[in-house]
Amino acid sequence: MFHQTQLVDGKLPVFVFPSSLTFYSDDQSTHKQVLTLYNPYDFPLRFKVLCTTPRKYTVVEAEGTIKEKCCCDIVIRHIDICINNEGIKDKFRIQVVEHGQKKILGRKEVISVLLPKRESSPPPPEDNFMSMQIPGRGRDTVQPSSSSRHAPDRPMRTGGPSLIILLAAVTCILALMLPTQGMDGSTSLPEYLHLSLHQKLIAAYILDFEDLFDDEDLA
Repeated sequence: MFHQTQLVDGKLPVFVFPSSLTFYSDDQSTHKQVLTLYNPYDFPLRFKVLCTTPRKYTVVEAEGTIKEKCCCDIVIRHIDICINNEGIKDKFRIQVVEHGQKKILGRKEVISVLLPKRESSPPPPEDNFMSMQIPGRGRDTVQPSSSSRHAPDRPMRTGGPSLIILLAAVTCILALMLPTQGMDGSTSLPEYLHLSLHQKLIAAYILDFEDLFDDEDLA
């Protein structure tokens, strides 16, 4: 069982790689695995590693601090390699709190399993993709072919920001260029075009959000 705690789990996403650990009895090089914990946030995090069966593992630095925009490696060793443990799934839980605080902000579970031999593990099953039926057409209308290509004069459309996003970004940029109330009194623009500092902060926040949205579209 996990160590009991009276703290309430939060909703902060926790980024850990890999998402699962696989040990092999016949391969000693796999008896030590590394989990990388990332902190993409603007504040440091404290982390703690828990396990459903701690007697089977040793964890180097099971607790620690990650600085903002940094990552750290957590070394995990399987110390109970035996046939009785093969095929049994254990779980690690990485929980994080803000540095100096006690409330748990987020957690992430990582599955661990011990297999007898590396070559005996079956390959992952292949995905079985099926053709999509176009609404309003019969099954005989669409005949997918592996040799089909896009016509040269009709390039495939790539993802990009929508018109609404572009208009919002332009509006925010214009708002940031307008004078500030009480600070830019020398300008000749009408008073209603003088924005407050609060309004400019909102425009800057929206513009930053739009930039993040565009980066996700281009990814």
